[in-house]
Order: sequence, then structure tokens, then C-alpha cells
Amino acid sequence: MRLIDPHIHMVSRTTDDYQAMALAGIRTVTEPAFWAGFDRRTVHGFADYFRQLTEAEPARAARHGIDHYCWICMNPKEAEDQALASEVLSIIPSFLDHPRALGIGEIGLNRNTRSEVRVLEQHIELAAARSELVLVHTPHLEDKRKGTRLIMDVIRNEPRIDPGRVIIDHGEEHTVPEIKARGHWVGLTVYPTTKCSPARAADLIERTGVERIWVNSAADWGSSDPLATIKTAQELRRRRHPEELIQRIFCDNPRAFLTQSSKFRG
Repeated sequence: MRLIDPHIHMVSRTTDDYQAMALAGIRTVTEPAFWAGFDRRTVHGFADYFRQLTEAEPARAARHGIDHYCWICMNPKEAEDQALASEVLSIIPSFLDHPRALGIGEIGLNRNTRSEVRVLEQHIELAAARSELVLVHTPHLEDKRKGTRLIMDVIRNEPRIDPGRVIIDHGEEHTVPEIKARGHWVGLTVYPTTKCSPARAADLIERTGVERIWVNSAADWGSSDPLATIKTAQELRRRRHPEELIQRIFCDNPRAFLTQSSKFRG
């Protein structure tokens, strides 16, 4: 089985992680733009980061037999500076033209502020104008339901956006049904502390079904696991789910969403 981890931040991972992922059967990854652990102060910092995503990281992945794709955006954690946001948004289209860029992401909200909402709206307008796929980050913990609903309202206000071309990630028990009801895809993130464990992700899959759902690790700078998808697949096997279901969740579903971009060949 050629597994896909459709949301992982490889710029923050070591070469050993690539080797372990390849040995475990992960053959394709997609990497959303995210916060670097500090606020970038100039548009040049973002441009360098976007070059890393579109050029350097695909080359590093290829040395280990892994296909690497990316997403481009300004992360909501850096959206308070409206002047900087305008500068960054002005350079994003040139990077979206890259053959390894699948769309806009991970956009969304962090603290649900007005500035964050405005930058989210600008990203959605850009996605609509270019017919781009969209990958969405939802806020953490107590703000998740409120933020998820607010994000979906912003998307619904842009009539050119097809909800089936939007994946809303970091879904949890109280948000997955609403996300699916709006016609979006939903991502389950297996992450040690703030998101799902393999067992909890398996529970959600059993409860909500496999339609329009993918599982990812979102492994990054923090305490996280680039083999989280593998461990979730093993949890489903432990529960005696058939290989056909596992194939669908970890290969067929992400491929079905991602091939809505003509650039994706994974």
C-alpha cells in the first residue's frame, strides 16, 4: 500500500524521518505552509519559505523515494499585521503557479480575531479567482467549534467556491458532523496532545464513516509523530477492519481529493 500523509510539515523534520516514513510505506506527502515558530516580519521571509516549500523540500523528499507537494498561504497566527498580509498575498500567486503547489493552505483562524477573518477572506477570494483547492486549519481546543463555524461561514459567503474542493482539517467529535453537512472534506489529525490519538481517530471513523475523510499527522516542530498515519492504520487493523477500508482512508480518499488539482500525480 502506498500511503499518503496529506498534511505534514517536513521543513521541521529530519532526514531520518523521511527514511522511516519511506520504510513504513508512506510514498506521498503534501505540506501546507504554516507558522515557523516565530513571526516573520518581512515579505522576503515568506518568499524564502515558499521557495523552500516548492523547491528544496521536494528535492529532499525525492532522495528517499517520496513525492512531495505543498500548499501556499499566510498562516493565521501571522495575520494581525494587515500591511504585511497584503504584501504576502501579493506574492502568493507566483508560487501557486509552481507545479508542486496544489492550492491555498493551511488557512483558517487561530484566535478568531477580526484581522484573522479579513486575511482568511482574502485567501478565499484568491482561491475562488484561481479555482484553487483549499486546505483549512481550525483553531485549538475551546475555540474550535466557534472557529470552525466562522471559517465555514466565510467560505459559504464566496459563491465561487465548491465546498467539495475544501478540506477542513483537525476535525474532532463536535465538528466533524457539521463539516460534512456543509459539503466539505474533513481531516483527522493524529497528534499527541492537542488533537486525536490513533484510537480516538479510529473511534471517529467508526462513528462518522469514511466518506470525505482523510487522516494526517500534521507532524511539525512540536511533540508529533511522522508515523501517526501508520499507527492509526494499525489501530484499525487491531479492530479487525478490512484492508479495503484502510486502503480507502489512507490512499484512495486523499488521492480523490488531491487529484482535483491537475498537478497531483501521487
